[in-house]
Amino acid sequence: MDREFLADLFAPFGPVTIRRMFSGFGISADGVTFALVIRDAIYLRTDADGAARFEAEGSRPFRYDTRTKTVTVGSYWLLPERLLDDPDELVEWARSAHAAAERAALSKASKTKRGPKRKTTEDSSKAPKRTKPSATQRKVKTAVKTAASAKRAKTTKAAAAKRSRAAR
Repeated sequence: MDREFLADLFAPFGPVTIRRMFSGFGISADGVTFALVIRDAIYLRTDADGAARFEAEGSRPFRYDTRTKTVTVGSYWLLPERLLDDPDELVEWARSAHAAAERAALSKASKTKRGPKRKTTEDSSKAPKRTKPSATQRKVKTAVKTAASAKRAKTTKAAAAKRSRAAR
């Protein structure tokens, strides 16, 4: 499947953007990806409600293999082949896929706006108390600083020696 075929196939739907994605294409409208084309198969976006419609058509969800397992992506289902010959019904399925993709995008956006949940304590206005580093921690910190300064000194001496040899 090439871009031209996909553009013709989804032309009745309206303007779509077709971009390279993974080993195939992503098809989007209004900035929302609602279809994937991978290994010459078209997968439409759906949610739990729409998955039953795909199952009734004998379709299957998108799957791919990793080194250790097979991953099933339940949000993208294989387009039933009969829709390739029925542009009117394909538009209906594409609109449904686009709506599911928009709902998923809205859900994702609302989750990120809320931010992480905070743990509440009885007195959350107080900052946690800082403790003094132990004697061992202080010794380790001092040793690291000493090693770093020794390395810098060695590097500086080597650079000075190199400059003096070059000046001769």
